[in-house]
Amino acid sequence: MERYIFAFPSVTIAIKAQAVLRRKGISADVIRTPKSLAVGCGYSVSSAADPGVISELLEAEGITPRAIGKPR
Repeated sequence: MERYIFAFPSVTIAIKAQAVLRRKGISADVIRTPKSLAVGCGYSVSSAADPGVISELLEAEGITPRAIGKPR
């Protein structure tokens, strides 16, 4: 299963994003941002769910990822 990484400007926002996704029934983990996607504080959320769905859910909560990518 392919995973996507959503990078955020702070660890606090990454944790908030994880909580939003889990409340919606989406499995998500806070991870260190891979160097290939390095932006912000160095923390991201990783999930195998559809990136478009995740983006919509987060945007509805006022959370905007700085970058979205796939781990290498």
